[in-house]
Amino acid sequence: MDKIDAKILIVDDDQDVLLAAKLFLKQHIQIVHTEKNPENIPDLIRNENYDLILLDMNFSPDATSGKEGFYWMNKILEIDPAAIVILITGYGDIELAVQGIKEGSTNFLLKPWENKKLLATITTTLELRKSKVELEDLRTKQKILIADQNQAYSNLIGQSPAMEKVLTTVQKVANTDANVLILGENGTGKELIARAVHRASNRKDQVFVSVDLGAISETLFESELFGFKKGAFTDAKEDRAGRFEAANKGTIFLDEIGNLSFSLQSKLLSVIQNRKVVRLGTNKEIPIDVRLICATNMPLYQMVNENKFRQDLLYRINTVEITIPSLRERIEDISLLVDHFLEIYCKKYKMPLKRINQSTLKRLEKHNWPGNIRELQHAVERAVIMSESNMLQPHDFFLSKIDDEKDGGVVSSNMNLEDTEKILIRKVIDKHGGNISKAAKELGLTRASLYRRIEKYDL
Repeated sequence: MDKIDAKILIVDDDQDVLLAAKLFLKQHIQIVHTEKNPENIPDLIRNENYDLILLDMNFSPDATSGKEGFYWMNKILEIDPAAIVILITGYGDIELAVQGIKEGSTNFLLKPWENKKLLATITTTLELRKSKVELEDLRTKQKILIADQNQAYSNLIGQSPAMEKVLTTVQKVANTDANVLILGENGTGKELIARAVHRASNRKDQVFVSVDLGAISETLFESELFGFKKGAFTDAKEDRAGRFEAANKGTIFLDEIGNLSFSLQSKLLSVIQNRKVVRLGTNKEIPIDVRLICATNMPLYQMVNENKFRQDLLYRINTVEITIPSLRERIEDISLLVDHFLEIYCKKYKMPLKRINQSTLKRLEKHNWPGNIRELQHAVERAVIMSESNMLQPHDFFLSKIDDEKDGGVVSSNMNLEDTEKILIRKVIDKHGGNISKAAKELGLTRASLYRRIEKYDL
């Protein structure tokens, strides 16, 4: 039988008790230390990391009050608040032992004890400690993850009037629990704004769960969002919580909500109205407490008129609307954004800090930016990698070539955004020989988003 991987300390003034306990426990526990003099407890705890401490309540001859035990228990917890202490007491001192639990001990043990009872108490307490450590570890990791996410999404770059209006709305709505609908073209930073709302809200210390509804198939929608019970379908090998449960007490961000079919819209509406989910394979309702933020680049109001989007769902999700301007509507911010991305990618690729001159900036400001900030970000990254100079020129940006081809039919002043996007997508796909992954990366889109556009434009 394998020994329990733990280190315990037994403190008792009876040398016979210590010897008997050690002889027995060493058969089951990896490391067992004993100590007769409680005065040595502080040094022992500072020098060793004990998983559990068994502590006698009385050390002086004829002492029965238990005061010494309480004193040393408090000393232990003062040095190590996470220490696990089991008090050792006689049959007549059960009330004292109960008092000890109220004051900080985890359990108590009556002596003289049976060896089986001793081992069972220690084993149970060690399992409890392990659970507490794992829970604390999860909480710590969650805090670190939240802090990292907040740091990664902390920079909302922009001083243009259009962006100031957005940021003002974010501040107004953040401290409420109102549902928020974020509208804007692809690449404008809808998730960035969603995280800004979460970060400024009362739920900022809780989880932020992002769901790309455009990437979830109809068959997986319920299991992904609402969870499932083991055996609910062929591959359901264990119980699993859905995204709504995972976001409980925090914020759930549903991106590309305009892509949901009518039937899935009904299921989502039911959850939003009732604030309860039912896992697949069960009938049990699970209450949820989430802040709902949705986003789309699709014309939801037009879709309502065309019976492609439920009006009652739209009313539920758009308590407050935030419309993010395209990059074409905030040209003043291009300089700030370029500087921001230059710092990021020069650091990432361990290069000297690169800059752009005024002629390059003016060229970038004239570009149409159908992919918005995401397109600008990828353009800067490419320029950082490909340029051999620390001062970037217009020709270092692939996009400048597109501007040069206006007369060649790539971009025309009488073309709308969809026409421009269609031509750009075809050009990039042709450039990469039909490789969708490479084309999507260059355009700053996900594969799913690019496939939808290919279907939309019948490319």
